[in-house]
Amino acid sequence: MQTQTRLIPITEWGRFHEWPPLGGLRHLRFHEADNGFGGAFVKIGRRVLIDERRFFECIAENQEAGGHA
Repeated sequence: MQTQTRLIPITEWGRFHEWPPLGGLRHLRFHEADNGFGGAFVKIGRRVLIDERRFFECIAENQEAGGHA
């Protein structure tokens, strides 16, 4: 059974976390197919949401892989 995660609109990420800034998030989103963050972003209609738990899992996975996926 998976625990529920918080979905945060990309534009509101800064209300919950200091890092990364909005520009950094947009960069990660734009390059998600190459950087291992594909599972962290959810698009519903025109809104882009960040799966908070999955985002931090992606960071941990990238660190284990040596920095870049």
